[in-house]
Parts: sequence; C-alpha cells; structure tokens
Amino acid sequence: MIIVTSNRTPEERIQEIVAVIEKEGLQVHISRGKDRTIIGLIGSIEPKLAEHLRQMKDIENVIKISKSYKLASRDFHPENTVITIGDVKIGGGDLVVMGGPCAVESPAQIDEIASLVKAAGGQVLRGGAFKPRTGPYSFQGIGVEGLAMMAEAGKKYGLLTITEVMTPEYVDVCAEYADILQVGTRNMQNFDLLRKLGDSGKPVLLKRGFSATYDEFLNAAEYILAGGNPNVMLCERGIRTFETYTRNTLDLAAIPVLHSLSHLPVIADPSHGTGRRELVEPMTKASVAAGADGLIIEMHTDPDNSMTGDGVQSLFPEQFAALLRDLEKLSPLVGKRFDTPKLIQHG
Repeated sequence: MIIVTSNRTPEERIQEIVAVIEKEGLQVHISRGKDRTIIGLIGSIEPKLAEHLRQMKDIENVIKISKSYKLASRDFHPENTVITIGDVKIGGGDLVVMGGPCAVESPAQIDEIASLVKAAGGQVLRGGAFKPRTGPYSFQGIGVEGLAMMAEAGKKYGLLTITEVMTPEYVDVCAEYADILQVGTRNMQNFDLLRKLGDSGKPVLLKRGFSATYDEFLNAAEYILAGGNPNVMLCERGIRTFETYTRNTLDLAAIPVLHSLSHLPVIADPSHGTGRRELVEPMTKASVAAGADGLIIEMHTDPDNSMTGDGVQSLFPEQFAALLRDLEKLSPLVGKRFDTPKLIQHG
C-alpha cells in the first residue's frame, strides 16, 4: 500500500504520519518526487488502518498495490532510482558501459584489457574470479587472487569493477575487492544469496534467470531491496527459447517493460544474450534504442584462447572501441549521454 502526500507537506507532518504507521508494526519507505511524496507501507495492513489513514489530514490518496513485489514497483517509487558509485551515475541520463573478459586469467591480461576499456570510454571493468560453469570439469575461475588482480587494474586505470558472487559465504570478500556485485542467471533465485546481498548494501547487478518471467525477476530484486539495499540494477541477459542458432534470445521488450514496472536501472547484456560476436554490435545498439541505462559487454584481447571458451561472444578490442564510438553518436538520439575520449574518437 502507498500513501500519497503533496511535497508541500511539512517534514514534521510526514514524520507524524510515519509514526502512526510504525506504531502498527509496519515498515515504511519514503520516496520524494517532484510533486508528490510517496510513503510506502510493507506488512499486513488492516482495513481499519487503511481507512484511518485515508481520512488523515495532508494525505491525498491511499492506494493498494496488488503486485507481489512492492519496493521494486514503480507504484511504490515513481522516480527513477539513480545509483551513484564514485563519479559514475547508473540510472540517470548517462549511458554506462561495463567491459572486459568473461574471466580474469592473469595480471597481464586484466591490466591490458583494463587499459583498453578505459581508452575506449568504458566506465566499469568486468571480470569473473568465480565462474559457475555448466560442466564440472570446465575452468571455474582463479578465485580471490583474481579479485585482487582486477581491483588493482581498476584502480590503476580509474575504472569501477564488477564481478560475480556465487554464494553467501563469498559476498564479503567480493565486496572487499569489487565496486559492484553481480548475481548470475543461475543464482537469480538463490534466496540465501539475495538476502545476504540485501544486508551488504553494495551495488548489485541482478541478472534475469534464463527462464524467469518479469514477475519472478522483480520478486528476486525485492529480496535484496527488502534487506535494506536500494542499489539494485536489473540485467536482461537473454532467455532460453526454442531457437538454437543463438546462445539465448535477447528479450529487448524486457527493457521498456521493466522500466514501466520498476524504478530500478536496466542493463542489457548482448554478449550472453546472443552468444555470437557478430550479433553483439547490432543488439547493443538495439538495447540502447530500447532504453537501456547501461551495457555489460565481453571483450578479450585473444578471444580464440579464452580460458572459459566464451571467446565466440567476445569482441576484439578494436571492435569494442568502434562500438563505443557509435554509441556516442546514438545516445543523444534516445536521450542519453555517452562520451568517448577525444583522442580515440578522432584517431
């Protein structure tokens, strides 16, 4: 349920209303927009309390939210959430690009790739230290050592870093090294992990499960939000369909749909969404046109010899740089801002 008041309502009065709600054992979340202040209620609400609130002074409306997710709902939080990490804002008017390899392989590898991501105009360095693989004998990542390598490369080149966390036990150590924690498609409904991330407060990029509905996806985000962590990004990374030509089917409709249902930033992953290098560029541009707030793109200096075997979907550095130059031209057409370094742009 949400309570709507005018922004002209004094703060003291807002707190008086909040006190009435909390006295009934309910949780309260306040969202201040341009014209209205929304007070969200979490918990079981008796009809008698709802009617009492409806009649209180300064309350313009009391609206019941029928969705199973509350905190992730745009009804609950009408204004777009903007996540600020250092000087990078995710969810505002800026387009954010996360680039790098599927996995950290060595200090030299991640250092070189970090320099190329920075030179091309990327703001975030991606790389996995723990890799959930379909086969038990596949390369599983190099662990905490890889986290340290990526953190050092990010710091050296002024990039934020993002890495995948697989279990609740590794949240703290990953949070120590990385700026953003990623939840992979296989862990979207790992509820113990989501609860732990809710406690961490660290920015989280939540990937959609490859068979998840929008409702299931947003309910997964709700676990993190309900734990007290408002810094959640939703990532459309492709879903499983009957088509076998591509690795997954990138659901472009998810981007505007999620924006309509939720206030959380939406990131697109055209690399996993297609699994084919030649499709990454057009689907990246299509994602931006559809309204994506950011992109996470695989790039490798030697894709053919990638340790994870995901080289077929990784861009070469020159392809990555050319794509980002194109995004600089495309972004203003869809109301976004993205700049590449001028030396790269005109070189």
